[in-house]
Amino acid sequence: MADRYLSFTGTAPGRFLTRRLGLPQPSELRRDALDGGLLHLTAGKSDLDPAPVLARTGLPRDEDGRPAAVVLDATGVRDIDSLAEVHAALHPVVRSVAASGRVIVLGAPLDAGDHHQAAVQQALEGFTRSLGKEIGRGRTVNLVRLTDAAPAESTLRFLLSPASAYVSGQVIEVGAEASGADPDDWTLPLAGRTALVTGAARGIGAAVAETLAGQGAHVVVLDVPQAEDAARRAAERLGGTALALDITAADAGERIAAALPGGLDVLVHNAGITRDRRLVNMPADRWSSVLDVNLASVLRTTDALLAAGAVNQGGRIVATASIAGLAGNAGQTNYGASKAGIVGLVRALAPSALAGHGVTVNAVAPGFIETKMTAAVPLFIREAGRRMNSLAQGGLPADVAETTAWLAHPASGAVNGQVVRVCGQSLLGA
Repeated sequence: MADRYLSFTGTAPGRFLTRRLGLPQPSELRRDALDGGLLHLTAGKSDLDPAPVLARTGLPRDEDGRPAAVVLDATGVRDIDSLAEVHAALHPVVRSVAASGRVIVLGAPLDAGDHHQAAVQQALEGFTRSLGKEIGRGRTVNLVRLTDAAPAESTLRFLLSPASAYVSGQVIEVGAEASGADPDDWTLPLAGRTALVTGAARGIGAAVAETLAGQGAHVVVLDVPQAEDAARRAAERLGGTALALDITAADAGERIAAALPGGLDVLVHNAGITRDRRLVNMPADRWSSVLDVNLASVLRTTDALLAAGAVNQGGRIVATASIAGLAGNAGQTNYGASKAGIVGLVRALAPSALAGHGVTVNAVAPGFIETKMTAAVPLFIREAGRRMNSLAQGGLPADVAETTAWLAHPASGAVNGQVVRVCGQSLLGA
């Protein structure tokens, strides 16, 4: 559904009126290409050398003082004095970052043996989240904690690209060890891989399937038998395979494994439903149906597929959470519980899945995304959902799909146990 307010604020009268009234002034996000070069800065005494990785991200070195992206290496910030260097580095350049530009702060893991280092590195989180809320003009700010730049290449490529247009205010931890390898072709990283997406006949699931197919994957479009025709059409369009299956069936995992004798490289748990009602008015069937589809089916099928060895070594599991599970939402105790459960699953399963199967487990947590479902939301609630984030607009299904594709990337093996919000830095739960 068209965002008429966003279009209006892009006109001269719209800009004048909204400024006079103190209303949100969203900027149309660049999802095609970033406009400008890359500026690399350092605060503190860093032992990291991200320059070779940054040089491969595709952005040229900034030459004209209007960078499309600024990367600040703050991994060497260990005390209050070096924390002041963060301000000194970014204060003169923030205003010059191009519209829809990127600011990325590289931080270090918190050192439990040095409370000064832990304090100032944690301070970077408050700093980046606050800067994300004030920087404006469609620009995003994220913090990446890492010990080695090499395993972070897929993450930096993603955050320094148009694909991350609706990801802001996030803290992403990148481990030193990676499961997987760099692809032969970064434009087709999933070539030769099989990806299964549940609930893929429509909406966000269809966007995820399309993005993964565009990156070279053979996509299995899974949806309920009632949507079999739509799933087959989607699969034919993408050169994939349709699989009609009720994901809540007790044997769904075994049936998926049987249908894919070569195993899976990417498993995307996207299927989900809502049955909204306040708890005092919610009958048991509305509660149980949402928990069964959104959480129980994910637990059952994941366990079955891992036990059967159906997710190949170096594989990726990406589940769909929601900011409703992180912040709560009136009328959605069932949905919020199910999506918070996804967060718990990811954080608990990620270490053992990597150690035992060589598989990473992560989640995306969408905020307000422009879909047919949100188009049916009453006008004022819909407008509040759109504006209550740092980018003052709704995201697109493609934003969730691109974030999923980054987590599914063969070079993203050092990203594990992460829950990444795709919400434009929503004020809910921020």
